[in-house]
Amino acid sequence: MDELFDAAGSLRSAYSRVDWATTPLGPVAGWSRTLRAAVDIALHTRFPVTLLWGPEFVMLYNEAYVDLIGNKHPTALGAPAARVFPEVWDEIGPMLESVRTTRRATWTRNMRLLMDRHGYLEECFFTFSYSAVQGVDRQVEGVIDIASETTGQVLSQRRLVLLAVLTDALGALEEPEQILDRAVSVLRDDPHDLLDVDVLLPRAAGGPPPATPPPVFGAGDVVVDGVAGTARVRVRLPRVSGAGDGAVLVARLSQHLPVDEGYLRFVRLVGATVTQALHRAHTRQAERRMATLERELSEKLQHSLLTPPAQPAGLEVAVRYRPATEWAHIGGDWYDSFLQPDGSLALVIGDVAGHDRQAAATMAQIRNLLRGVAYGRPASPAAVLAGLDRAMGGLRVDAFATAILARVEPGDQPARPGTHTLGWANAGHPPPVLVAPDGRTSLLMTPPEVLLGLSGDVVRTDHRVTLAPGSTVVFYTDGLIERRGTVLDEGLADLTDALADQHGSTAEQVCDHLLGRYPASGEDDIALVVLRIPPTPVAGSHR
Repeated sequence: MDELFDAAGSLRSAYSRVDWATTPLGPVAGWSRTLRAAVDIALHTRFPVTLLWGPEFVMLYNEAYVDLIGNKHPTALGAPAARVFPEVWDEIGPMLESVRTTRRATWTRNMRLLMDRHGYLEECFFTFSYSAVQGVDRQVEGVIDIASETTGQVLSQRRLVLLAVLTDALGALEEPEQILDRAVSVLRDDPHDLLDVDVLLPRAAGGPPPATPPPVFGAGDVVVDGVAGTARVRVRLPRVSGAGDGAVLVARLSQHLPVDEGYLRFVRLVGATVTQALHRAHTRQAERRMATLERELSEKLQHSLLTPPAQPAGLEVAVRYRPATEWAHIGGDWYDSFLQPDGSLALVIGDVAGHDRQAAATMAQIRNLLRGVAYGRPASPAAVLAGLDRAMGGLRVDAFATAILARVEPGDQPARPGTHTLGWANAGHPPPVLVAPDGRTSLLMTPPEVLLGLSGDVVRTDHRVTLAPGSTVVFYTDGLIERRGTVLDEGLADLTDALADQHGSTAEQVCDHLLGRYPASGEDDIALVVLRIPPTPVAGSHR
């Protein structure tokens, strides 16, 4: 045997079995110096290389090239390329002819070829270059093919892209049925690896069985079986709703790909992506149900405490409560209006720190404590708030709150009938707004004092103002004036402007006007108390 093939390694015996004299190349001894040099180069490189020689492109190749052609070896050795690759000759034949006629090399990246190298047309990808090999007379004797198979990289990238698209498509969906419908749509749009994708839903109670009976999964979540010679895969998914078995993702696997571990791993990742989306939807549904229940309980608690206001003769009192629009923001805002034993009217506006069920429950504690302290002792508003501080400390009410307690009493000036005196104390709460009978507005600003619950020995301060007939005082919580992107002073200025034309309105009308002007906030609830001294004294005596 010619020593030319000594470098062929494991292919040496295959080269020796070829009767080269019967091939278009003829006996080895008669080969041209160019062919012998090209063979020597090909056999001494570890990169996949094949020579396609002569008019019929007879094939000679090295060990590394065998993996690219599979079971076409060893019959490919010494055979014309058109006979070796009939299934792809329409693609590669014209490329080889162009190199021979033009002497220009080709460069092809990740070319898809359906190649029969393992008994079926297999989807393969190659990056390769065909280059002309010229003899001493500058004539093209053959073509050298330097190739690299990229099937693994292309399939991995293709599958990662599909998984990313699927994840993105399912990410914002809330309903399990929507998730399954969208998953099927996305997977059907890219039918390279999974074909005829569908979801089989479990049998409904008393209903007909599914179109295809669910497989027995055993301990796994993926089952591959054959139907009419085609591999099908079934992926177990969690149940959509109710009891019983979960849904099943079904698909036909590509007949052009081996069902290997990489393929099954991709299928499992598809199932995991859909499963995660379904679990996320179930979690969100449970969270919404819990949030709805919590909100209903909190609102019932708040509305049970926020009773209709006391309406003594000669005064108008209107109240409002509007919860935040976001599910989780159940606040601790409250109002109160009640008559004290001496006949004076007590008004309260307050806000417990926090936006949850605990804040609403704490609000109930503080409201009831304040009622008890105020009703049980004939003290000024400042003294009552100081007593509330002590009570919160002694009873371990671990919370902070802002509040205003006001007391309304008839004026003591006979020459000015219908006047009333408003006395109040402010524990860190936004200032009330006074609307004078002529429509002028002002904030009842006072030196700031600490919130309720910070200390049990706080000294509180009383403030007083005389209210002429036609005056209106608006108490509110910060949800009315605080908006994202604005500062507190801007909110207060806007509120006083909003009330400038309301001196002729009733207390109820003022409440409606404010809630209509300021839209519901997603972050905070709103409580309002509006006190109005009618312009003309109402007949009857103050109770």
